[in-house]
Amino acid sequence: MKSILVTGCAGFIGSNFVPYFLEKYPEHQLVNLDLLTYAGNLDNLKEIETNECYTFVHGDICDRALVEQLFNQHDIRGVIHFAAESHVDNSIKNPGVFVQTNVNGTFTLIDVAYKSWMEKPFVFKSGYKDCRFHHISTDEVYGTLGETGLFTEETAYAPNSPYSASKAGSDMIVRSYYHTYGMNTVITNCSNNYGPKQHNEKLIPTIIRKAISGQNIPIYGDGKNIRDWLYVLDHCKGIDLVYHAGNVGEVYNIGGRNERNNNYIADKVCEILDDLHPKAQGSYKEQLSFVEDRAGHDKRYAIDATKIETELDWKADESFESGIVKTIEWYLSQSALVSTTS
Repeated sequence: MKSILVTGCAGFIGSNFVPYFLEKYPEHQLVNLDLLTYAGNLDNLKEIETNECYTFVHGDICDRALVEQLFNQHDIRGVIHFAAESHVDNSIKNPGVFVQTNVNGTFTLIDVAYKSWMEKPFVFKSGYKDCRFHHISTDEVYGTLGETGLFTEETAYAPNSPYSASKAGSDMIVRSYYHTYGMNTVITNCSNNYGPKQHNEKLIPTIIRKAISGQNIPIYGDGKNIRDWLYVLDHCKGIDLVYHAGNVGEVYNIGGRNERNNNYIADKVCEILDDLHPKAQGSYKEQLSFVEDRAGHDKRYAIDATKIETELDWKADESFESGIVKTIEWYLSQSALVSTTS
């Protein structure tokens, strides 16, 4: 049974990925290393906590002794690295935490992997040639776009927040281990994810939570900032394809081809809530409120996913309009949310 170290999988994307992966690959053992910071919640993984192919370890990716212990104890043959500080507002307030986790943590993981799998640069230990390090990153490393154009794998990095700068730094570390040491690495840069289990600080959960609780729904600036929205399970399927079939040393951008601005997102969520969980009077749209814009708020992100679509035959199954209904239905199904805010 092949053991893969996955990091940060009590968080949003990882907690969607692990159940998907274990169902598809029952012959694999997943070891989840997670510090359980504000974004991590073991309730997100209740459906697989008793799965014999799953092991949870509470710990820090920056703890080299612990990471080395896990590689030795479980004979780790692959890494899929989700763990990251990811909230832009938090990175503006406390950038040092982002550098520590995203840059130093990624270095610790890949350096331990290198020493576990390889004799020296470009020479793998016997039986370890197929071991792969897959780093999950973000489209925010590319900076911001004008009204036209798309981010491709060739777009120059131009991060504009401490968060995106720390992710750009982690990407460069992974890239260097491929070029300098010949490690089997791949990087995926994704667009804005949404779906079940997302932390309530993010845009869509915030809109849902504030709407149901009767509070003002805050929209930054003029609400015209545009993002390319990717349903989380579509992202998980893309990660699976790249981990198993992506070319060594390559970068793959995963995007939903669903560009929507924040005003559209807020209006659409309110419309669906009006239908699925109506107020006693009026529409949830009446709660929308514009607030002071975030510092350094990038205007537009959009990904060109042609490379992963053509090379690996990936495509997003969900449009934003289909995925957002599934997302809202999931949040409404969480009895604690509805009972405490109705």
